[in-house]
Amino acid sequence: MRTGIATVCLSGTLKEKMQACAIAGFDGIEIFEQDLVTSPLAPEDVRKLAADLGLTLDLYQPFRDFDSVEEDLLAANLRRAEAKFKLMARLGMDTILVCSNVATASIDSDDLRAEQLGRLATLAGDHGVKVAYEALAWGKYVSDYEHAHKLVEAVDHPNLGTCLDSFHILSRNWDTAPIEAFNPEKIFFVQVADAPKLSMDVLSWSRHYRVFPGEGQFELAKFMGHVVRAGYSGPVSLEIFNDVFRQSDVERTAVDAMRSLIWLEEQSAKWLDANAPALAAAGAAGNGAAGPKASARRRYPMELATLPQVAEPAGYNFAEVRAADSKVLETVLGQLGFEFNGRHRTKDVQLWTMGHARVIINEQAATHAEPAIAALGFDVESPVIAAARAQQLKAPAVPRKSQANEEIFQGFAAPDSTEIFLCQGSPDGTAAWTREFGEGLEVPAAGATAVIDHVNLAQPWQHFDEAVLFYTSALALEPQPFAEVPSPTGLVRSQVMLTADRSVRLVLNLAPLMQQDGASGAGSATGTGARRTYQEHIAFAVDDLVATAWDCKARGLEFLQIPANYYEDLDARFGLAPDFLATLQELNLLYDRDADGEFLHFYTATVGSVFFEMVERRGAYDGYGAPNAPVRHAVQYDHLQQRSPMLLP
Repeated sequence: MRTGIATVCLSGTLKEKMQACAIAGFDGIEIFEQDLVTSPLAPEDVRKLAADLGLTLDLYQPFRDFDSVEEDLLAANLRRAEAKFKLMARLGMDTILVCSNVATASIDSDDLRAEQLGRLATLAGDHGVKVAYEALAWGKYVSDYEHAHKLVEAVDHPNLGTCLDSFHILSRNWDTAPIEAFNPEKIFFVQVADAPKLSMDVLSWSRHYRVFPGEGQFELAKFMGHVVRAGYSGPVSLEIFNDVFRQSDVERTAVDAMRSLIWLEEQSAKWLDANAPALAAAGAAGNGAAGPKASARRRYPMELATLPQVAEPAGYNFAEVRAADSKVLETVLGQLGFEFNGRHRTKDVQLWTMGHARVIINEQAATHAEPAIAALGFDVESPVIAAARAQQLKAPAVPRKSQANEEIFQGFAAPDSTEIFLCQGSPDGTAAWTREFGEGLEVPAAGATAVIDHVNLAQPWQHFDEAVLFYTSALALEPQPFAEVPSPTGLVRSQVMLTADRSVRLVLNLAPLMQQDGASGAGSATGTGARRTYQEHIAFAVDDLVATAWDCKARGLEFLQIPANYYEDLDARFGLAPDFLATLQELNLLYDRDADGEFLHFYTATVGSVFFEMVERRGAYDGYGAPNAPVRHAVQYDHLQQRSPMLLP
């Protein structure tokens, strides 16, 4: 699949955008008109730069408000078009995007539109240019891609075809199956964009909320499947508009963009395999092919690559907290009931365990004094294959220095700089690497049943969507519908990522912007400044939370203090038994209940930017105590304001 991206997707100058696209590995780019107009580079310089970078110039765009106009305005539009065709010759480009009219259209006549588009196609042919006509979702008279294609067919000129844009099609809920009947020679260009499903006017939706494939909720694999079945084999190019990418680092955004197309290519191949079994089987029977999937894939001109296939993680292997001064952290873990299993034999690293829950305290190369989550380990079936997949998805490798007889971990960095390590899981939940801290430690302590239930990571505002795609594509986690939780400084967007069996639950939180102010990230060991101003936590599941809480209290644990008003409200909502309610209040436990079960949990005070949560799930309760989140945010806000006004919840 030939990959492309519109320069409008990226921040910076035209030169910076082109360089970033080349670094990310794109085949070609679309030149957005404004990027060229504002660039000091002459068209000939742009052409040479593209050649030097190994980029093709695939599309010049957009040419707006051409059709459905009076004759005098049409004459002006044709003069304007000819000027652009001459410019394109200097750039070495042969395809221009013409959008359906949204502003100056005054005559609603398909016959007139066909006549006018025909004149444009003839003029374009004189200059060796192809015109890709696109139906904008908010076009005045042409807003349906099938309508645009019928006009192209009516003109029947070799220099006029259509551009299929997934946003304009899927935002209007148009059926994409008719694409398969299109003459592939008349599909001149394909643009893709994802988006969250929102209820708003489509123009504002398009301008502010388009995201890269895999970061929204559109059925892009299905859309691409129909495009491939039609026989299209040209570029698949990203056209994204939103308020985040234009303010983000250009090279990082380009890599995120390329990752999204790699993911989309794989998902499209899977959709084709899953939705053409009869055709595939017939092909295999007729020509002796190796199987249904092989015959189905060979049928289409566009070749779709796939990635190394991996199963979703089987569970958390460990969580790592990095800190230069770990004394308070060690105290809290001990009070929670974790056992100190000693220091690593060659590294300045500690191991603390409670059952199968393992916490590593890493004191080496910790440039930030206060504790912060630095790494997560996941049990996977094949760490080498899983790491290879992540690297093909542009995840930067994170080497782990190992000496003789030490476990070799495959690792890579997540968008927020959390280090992700892939570990070889074992059926009994043990970990061979714990032997590096002492003999016999691979066997959990008798009677301890704790596991890591979930981990909550803070995401900088400009990389939240990137993180969702990363964990979806690289770790096979499934994103759930996001929620918004009120806090004293604004709404906190919360995105749950999990495996089908819930053995891995990862929660990504996007803090309100004011909670990220003043965070430069300088000297950060584990991520950007935003992660230093927003708390993160690790949650451990136990069988009996009340008994655990009593034990923690006896060890002197500082619980997060929950207001009495909360327990009055809890009583009003659930009518709990008085003795049980009194126990909850005495131990600062929080409670939730739904049709599937109950949830008990408590929080520790914050150490640096980290706190811990202990939970008990009763029945089939599958949530995270969301109704209690505002209470937690408010209490933490009060505590942190007293300690440091710069560190907000």
